[in-house]
Amino acid sequence: MAEPQLIFHTDEILLEAPNWAHDGRTLYVNGHGVLWSLDVDVPVLREVPFEDLPEINNDHVLSPDGASIYLSAMDGHIYRGALSGGTVERVTDEEDGRRHFLHGVRPDESELAWVELSDFSAPGRLAVGPSRRGPSRVLATGSGHADGPEWSPDGAWIYFNTEGFTSEPGHAQLARIDPRGCQLERLVASDSVDWFPHLSADGRHAAYVSFPAGTLGHPADLDVVVQVVSTGDWAAPLQSYRLFGGQGTLNVNSWAPDSGRFAFIAYPVDGADVSP
Repeated sequence: MAEPQLIFHTDEILLEAPNWAHDGRTLYVNGHGVLWSLDVDVPVLREVPFEDLPEINNDHVLSPDGASIYLSAMDGHIYRGALSGGTVERVTDEEDGRRHFLHGVRPDESELAWVELSDFSAPGRLAVGPSRRGPSRVLATGSGHADGPEWSPDGAWIYFNTEGFTSEPGHAQLARIDPRGCQLERLVASDSVDWFPHLSADGRHAAYVSFPAGTLGHPADLDVVVQVVSTGDWAAPLQSYRLFGGQGTLNVNSWAPDSGRFAFIAYPVDGADVSP
């Protein structure tokens, strides 16, 4: 694989979590509570002008047709809006008393997968609910925090990270579960703390971020490794990108539609480079 190409840098705004648009030339990122578009050939940030949308966080995913985007907001709810901006529609139930952090959209767009929290002291649970509001269901993933649920391109599996395989605090590992919650599989056993598995559109490769052993959660400002693997062998990385980052680096799927490359964000200190 090629060494990473720097597309855009700024010291004025904290950008996070790139999504690659279906046109193959636009990235969508969040920063300062809003969504921005970035043309990879003419790298200028442009705010996407939504109406009545609360501040958003770094959990946002494009719809399968590429015309709209689902966004997690700081009020704990998930919203849907057109990529051109305008009005938004709230998707999650206002009365369930939980906070919702979006990560996946089913390939037919009938359902969303998110992490829900009753409060921040309790482990996150994987939930699946309709994309147009309605009752959700929690998938049984065992004990410990679970996060980052994302459908495979064929819709057969939901990939995620979980602390349920070990009693060691914070030791997230990669797994997948069928959408009915009947079959749970561990993908790889590692000494690192592994988060956010993202599959390429053709399903042949995946990227995820590895935190140092002993890390709790997925904090910012750490030396981490973005790993690229074949989905046929998660234990043998094809490429490892070492960088200073963590939170915001790779929270959502950022593969290009042709599966030839993916985007991630580093937060270098004193001009440090990303190292393959």
